[in-house]
Amino acid sequence: MNKRNYPFVISIAGVSGGGKTTITKRLNKRLTNTKVLFFDDYDVEGPIDIIDWVDKGAVYDEWNLDEFFVDLKELIDSPLEYIILDYPFAYKHAKIKSLIDLAVYIDTPLDIAMARRVVRDYNNRSKESILNEMENYLSRGRRGYLEMIQSIKPCSDFIVDGTLPPSIIVDKIYHNIINE
Repeated sequence: MNKRNYPFVISIAGVSGGGKTTITKRLNKRLTNTKVLFFDDYDVEGPIDIIDWVDKGAVYDEWNLDEFFVDLKELIDSPLEYIILDYPFAYKHAKIKSLIDLAVYIDTPLDIAMARRVVRDYNNRSKESILNEMENYLSRGRRGYLEMIQSIKPCSDFIVDGTLPPSIIVDKIYHNIINE
């Protein structure tokens, strides 16, 4: 499919709980000769207070992505057809944006994303910790999610409905890639 001499780099972006990791893993199985980088596997240095960062203008280049960048550059020099990034920033970080060929945004409603995140992250936690997280989301955290929708979604090349079943989302992304 990819007729180039270097890998085609696909970034899968969206809010926390939006389905990035699920879709990345399934897309990896669908494509051939592919490697994946998961943003969450890196000890990324970012703002201590995300909402303060959002309030100050959300400058994505303030995130230190050096380790992620080095690994991505190494993969680009390898004989792969595709590299998939489970990566929330799409084109918003200067160091990474020039290496991405297609930025996909999974557009998942915030209530669904939050429900998924609570089920995923709070499965064995107390009712009080879940309620504290919900209070934090309402008082501050939601602004971080809205920042993603307002800045990452519009700069993405392809937007897919995050309420669709994962198999349909992967089909849509796959067909977009092979038609590039």
